[in-house]
Amino acid sequence: MRNQGGSGSGRRRSAVRRTSVAAGAAVLLLGPLVAGCSSDPTDDVRQAAQAFLDDWSGGDVDAAAARTTDPAATTSLLQQTADDLPGAALTADLGDVAVTDDGATVAWSATWDLAAAPDWSYDASLSLSEGDDGWEVVTAPTIVHPDLGDGQHLELTRSLAQRAPITDATGASLFTETEVVNVGVDPGQVTDLPALAAGLSAATGVPAEQITTDVQAAPAGQFVPVITLRRPDFEAIRAQVFDLPGAVFPTSTRLLASSSRFGLALLGRVGDATQEVIDEVAGDDGEPLYAAGDALGLSGLQRAYQQQLAGTPGFTVSVVSTDESTGDTGRALATVDPVAGTPVQTPLVPALQNAADAAVAAQPLATHLVVVRPGTGEVLAVSSNEAANPASALSGQYPPGSSMKTMTATALLSAGTVTPQTPVACPGTTVVDGREFENEDQFDLGTVPLTEAFAESCNTTFIQQALTLPDDALSQAAAAYGVGGDWQVPVAVFSGDVPSTSSGTTKAADAIGQGEVLMSPVQLALVAAGIASGTPAGPVEVVGAPPAGAAPAGPEQAVLDQLRPMMRQVVLTGTATGLADRGEVYGKTGTAEFGSNTPPDSHGWFMGYQLGGPQGDIAFCVLVEAGQSSKLAVDVADVFLGALG
Repeated sequence: MRNQGGSGSGRRRSAVRRTSVAAGAAVLLLGPLVAGCSSDPTDDVRQAAQAFLDDWSGGDVDAAAARTTDPAATTSLLQQTADDLPGAALTADLGDVAVTDDGATVAWSATWDLAAAPDWSYDASLSLSEGDDGWEVVTAPTIVHPDLGDGQHLELTRSLAQRAPITDATGASLFTETEVVNVGVDPGQVTDLPALAAGLSAATGVPAEQITTDVQAAPAGQFVPVITLRRPDFEAIRAQVFDLPGAVFPTSTRLLASSSRFGLALLGRVGDATQEVIDEVAGDDGEPLYAAGDALGLSGLQRAYQQQLAGTPGFTVSVVSTDESTGDTGRALATVDPVAGTPVQTPLVPALQNAADAAVAAQPLATHLVVVRPGTGEVLAVSSNEAANPASALSGQYPPGSSMKTMTATALLSAGTVTPQTPVACPGTTVVDGREFENEDQFDLGTVPLTEAFAESCNTTFIQQALTLPDDALSQAAAAYGVGGDWQVPVAVFSGDVPSTSSGTTKAADAIGQGEVLMSPVQLALVAAGIASGTPAGPVEVVGAPPAGAAPAGPEQAVLDQLRPMMRQVVLTGTATGLADRGEVYGKTGTAEFGSNTPPDSHGWFMGYQLGGPQGDIAFCVLVEAGQSSKLAVDVADVFLGALG
């Protein structure tokens, strides 16, 4: 162990003082020694201080401690600091060096790159003394910070400002602070872990195996979260879980929408940050801006606009006693306030969203309803019920069935070979390249005007007519409404796919929304909006955001003038008469087969628009997954429009 203090330095100074009027030989012998010892030690001091700071900032605590007067104490000090500032990286800049008879002082500046927080900088100094092996840093708490004393250590507290709101079309917040119950486990109170896990699993749906694993892996005394529930949802399971030994139920608040499904696919959720989410947002230094335990957006716009909504974290570094029993709460050395985020405005209309939520909630099958504004593409409501994957309302890929006939009719009318009044055959079946296609229950209308074949959703008519078109005609007609567009939006949207090279039986199937054609509910709503307004548009999820892409060209107005009455007839006399009393409604039903069952399962669709309704002109699409026919989709649309008044 090296000598303490300046003992070596003291012996050398004594030797220098003893050179006087003694023997000349002695003077001659000591002359060179005196000259060497009186040289300026500033560079040596600087090198010693720099070496210490280099080792410390480089993460080599042992090497840094070895350059001090008490390596063991310094090791403890620096390791404690590393624990106090987890994940922080130190940058040290050396300043002025002052050497006196009693030792040396070196000024330096510290900049801590704190994990998921702004940098912390301060000025400090190191004291050095000369030992047998050269200059050493004097061990003291002030090595770390000039205000750190014996029996003290640092304490870092990060903070985030209250998350900025996502707002509706009027600027009103869609999220409010809401009480939640954090259902979890206190390992110290558990008497029978398998029974506890089974009880919690039965009530919450969280797998018992996951609960058991999490509890077993948790450090002693640490709360183990299982699920976070809104207060009403917790009260519904309270009797099942409240008396389970080891189960605990601390409360807190979360920024939540008015209901658990409100605009979920678009708005998303806020919850405890996952590592994947943390890694997505970096600060100016390229390091993650947020940390475990932060409440962050996990999906939707809450995730896409993470930094804008969450703002920038702040921190407080305090000096506290190492003896927790003293109750010393410490004093702040530095504080940087968090910077609040800024709101994100959506075009959502709560009245439409609530009506859509009520409509899909009444349906036990997975159901989606998307509403957009004709002429702008603004997304006014996005709703999925409990049985559905909410993301599918925007990014799901489904065969659209006869809803595709709006685009097939567009291609036919654009070609000019037919008009709404043209007599067309509607046989019960038709054969293409040896494959038989049929109408529902093989209904046969004989020869009827194209409008009637459209209103009654005659598959055979549209297959026979589509086969007279060029192979890319359906794709071009769909593209005129934006289908297949490369929409650049915060929350991903599937814009649909209509192949341009299909022929034969595939082309026949494509014409009626089977084959290789795929759509999402939001894209079919955008198609309906384009027909209603005559100016198709890409989706708008956030007010003021850059356009999703170039505006679709749209069909000729003369084509739309013919197509709109055909869609109105669907409601007045065709497959959607259940909507005839809901104002001026236009639309198209669809039944789309999928899967390998015999007979095959079918999705049910309705896409259309309402003019002059209580919420102005709106376009919308309903999908009932595995609804087996379009009737359920029409029923959902009826409930939705009825709720609007």
